[in-house]
Amino acid sequence: MLDIKLIREKPDEVARALATRMEPVDFTELLAWDKERRECIGSVTELRARRKTVSADIPGLKKAGKDTAALQAEMKTVGETIKSLEGRLAEVEAKIDAFMSMLPNLPADDVAAGGKEHNEVVRVFGAAPAFDFEPRNHVDLVGRLGLVDYERGVKMGGNGFWLYRGDGARMEWGILNYFVERHLAAGYEFILPPHILIHRCGYTAGQFPKFKDDVFHLQGEEGKDAKYFLLPTAETALINFHRDEILREDDLPRKYFAYTPCYRKEAGSYRAGERGMIRGHQFNKVEIFQYARPEDSSAALEEMVAHAETLVQGLGLHYRVSKLAAADCSASMAKTYDIEIWIPSMHEYKEVSSASNAHDFQARRGAIRFRRAATGQNEYVHTLNASGLATSRLLPAIVEQCQQKDGSVVVPEVLRAAVGKEVLRPVE
Repeated sequence: MLDIKLIREKPDEVARALATRMEPVDFTELLAWDKERRECIGSVTELRARRKTVSADIPGLKKAGKDTAALQAEMKTVGETIKSLEGRLAEVEAKIDAFMSMLPNLPADDVAAGGKEHNEVVRVFGAAPAFDFEPRNHVDLVGRLGLVDYERGVKMGGNGFWLYRGDGARMEWGILNYFVERHLAAGYEFILPPHILIHRCGYTAGQFPKFKDDVFHLQGEEGKDAKYFLLPTAETALINFHRDEILREDDLPRKYFAYTPCYRKEAGSYRAGERGMIRGHQFNKVEIFQYARPEDSSAALEEMVAHAETLVQGLGLHYRVSKLAAADCSASMAKTYDIEIWIPSMHEYKEVSSASNAHDFQARRGAIRFRRAATGQNEYVHTLNASGLATSRLLPAIVEQCQQKDGSVVVPEVLRAAVGKEVLRPVE
């Protein structure tokens, strides 16, 4: 949620910033509602003070034998006026909330304007593997190696689902354990959150109301909206961990990570090339999250990106890091880096981690603050998140980047104990 005070004081500046990521926005109606809201609050405050003073005087006047009929009539009128103003205030506040809840975050100053065509590659790790044979795609490889069963996954869940089996299940679990161990070593606290969340969680994360249709909602009571939804990412849970709380400054940063499956409504394939595990309705992900002081959040983002990179480096995979342009960042985020892994058969990079700084956007929605020790004042925290990592594109990258001429795949060293093998060979 943006600060309406900022819009009130610098509407043109805010509009210019938002124009780098969305269609032009007109604040005329919003500012008129904001003015009316403040006028209503002022009038109600004055009338309540008048009613309180007169109501306190009436008993004494009656005791002194004075006629209070006019004052009592006035107080009745005051009460009716207050009720009318409060009704109008509720209407205006609802309009303001609806308008504000649809606005995205302001991009950070160093974020380029425009869409993904303006994303900037900031660094590259390693080189794309060169093969002296015709390499296979991951769908063919995981099938021949007996790692993933697409047919039975679809039989159970429909299009956009798969299941891991045998060495594939061991590798998937080994990847997750590898992430867990690395996050613990980096000082993050392990959280296993609910997978079913209430509506307020989606609102605090900035996913609702604008992106409400992107998640799976559980059936509500007849005639009523669904109250619960399946989490699309552990970020949606972790941002709500300290919702409606005031943290101590000396407890910041708070660093957490969570493992969950992620449930997405997005199609199983946006295009023919995105088959297999590249895009699906359910996938595993470990998410890292920080609550930080505003002055520390920029450094915290760089730290989180570097940490997520070490995970990919530990797997020995070729990747790059891109800083996203404003319109390619998710609506809640001020700045985002994507760690993108090379998928040889697709001849392109696919995101396995998105590391972002929301500034105080989510904290305002969730009323998450900290008490500044020097002033005793409450301030909004900054919230940051990063995939650490999503696995559904890692297995395709591993088997494609580490494949050999005979169809076998070399297991990354950090996963060999979990898989129990150094090389995966086609099953008979």
